[in-house]
Amino acid sequence: MTHDKRMYAPAAERNKDAIYACLKERLPNSGSILEIASGTGEHAAHLCPLFPNIDWQATNFDEEHLTSAISWQEHCQLENFLPVLSLDACSNLWPVEKNNYAHAPFDALFNANMIHISPWAVCEGLFAGANRVLKTGGKLFLYGPFKLNGEHTSESNVKFEQWLKDKDPSFGVRDLADVIKVASANNLSHEESCGMPANNFIQVFVKK
Repeated sequence: MTHDKRMYAPAAERNKDAIYACLKERLPNSGSILEIASGTGEHAAHLCPLFPNIDWQATNFDEEHLTSAISWQEHCQLENFLPVLSLDACSNLWPVEKNNYAHAPFDALFNANMIHISPWAVCEGLFAGANRVLKTGGKLFLYGPFKLNGEHTSESNVKFEQWLKDKDPSFGVRDLADVIKVASANNLSHEESCGMPANNFIQVFVKK
């Protein structure tokens, strides 16, 4: 961590260009995007200058990451990098749903590397919240590793999942079919998969 409390994640540096390449073909020219579990805040710091007409709402639940993302927002001094909010994906009322919040409903929701390092209830909360805050036709971009038809996409992901489960049995690489079921139950349909570095994907969902 730097003296100004910005944190740096090597994975964020590695995947930022691939994420941008996927989003730039699928985001509107203007609007607002909600990032759930923004981590260090580096995704927002990188992408806000590339999407100057899109307001980016970063959020975090973890206190250390929340502090880092706030520091990135203060460092960047960009009008479209909105003040970072504390948000629990499992909550039945997100702060962006309050009457005094000006940037909802959202054109898109972005979430990276959360559902495999959280209990399954967090994935359910993510989609329930997406249904509440997305515009009709709005998209959810979900980044991370996934099983396809019950199978891992690489040997490294087999080892990664074992490492996750050793940390917490409720963690694990999620099967895309299970995620699609949760999406369908919350009025979102799976639209496409975008391949990402290191055996990851961005799964794209659209609100009906």
